[in-house]
Amino acid sequence: MEFRCRRIGKVYVGGNGGVHALEDVTFSAIAEQFVCIVGPSGCGKTTLLKIIAGLVTPTLGTLEFAGAAEGNRPRAALVFQEHGLFPWMTVLDNVAFGLEMQGVPRPERRDRARAFIDKVGLSSFIRSYPHELSVGMQQRVGIIRAFVSNPQVLLLDEPFGSLDAQTRLVLQDELLRIWKDDRKLVIHVTHDIEEAVRLGDRVLVMTGRPGRIREDITIPLGRPREVSSRAAAEASEIRWHIWKLLEHDVRKGLWIAG
Repeated sequence: MEFRCRRIGKVYVGGNGGVHALEDVTFSAIAEQFVCIVGPSGCGKTTLLKIIAGLVTPTLGTLEFAGAAEGNRPRAALVFQEHGLFPWMTVLDNVAFGLEMQGVPRPERRDRARAFIDKVGLSSFIRSYPHELSVGMQQRVGIIRAFVSNPQVLLLDEPFGSLDAQTRLVLQDELLRIWKDDRKLVIHVTHDIEEAVRLGDRVLVMTGRPGRIREDITIPLGRPREVSSRAAAEASEIRWHIWKLLEHDVRKGLWIAG
């Protein structure tokens, strides 16, 4: 499957001429790629994910999904920073929920859910409820719920943004491990430049609002990342380059907010 985003624009109508969230956003991605998107706050990253998911209609431009299995839009799963688990459901039922919506019989969906729960080491919590889990464990459940439903496109909106640094690193590794075993196109929004370089095959750097693609950077590093001093130095250089692309808009946003 190949995904193409062509000259996407989005204006939210309102007072003072509305809000121009996105302008002329153009990029493409292919199946099994891991694409990260970074940009200053308010540049339209989440709006772009919602447009790709079909939850928001663009004001301008088109989306093309070559090779999508169902009609002209692929199966997509969207994971937000807030894990979105159902508090009245156990871990098992939360993970299996997407399969239930697809009409998968109960025995099969529970078997498939258990397999993913085992992958992330939560077997002993299979009958626990979300409030009995740590925040990191809750987010782990949200991510495997998305994977188990077998989407063609997995859309992640800062899923690790609320986690402490150590937990974030662990979950980044787990996400990559699951993705390696169950490859699909991932589009991952993050504010964390280091996370983007660590996870992505490519990093799309966006401008301030209205958001546009300033640069599409291919990450020429193998996996796992930074296994040698040379690779670590190259990753550091890429991170610095991305920061210099973002710095002006980030500082401008802080000045406006202040």
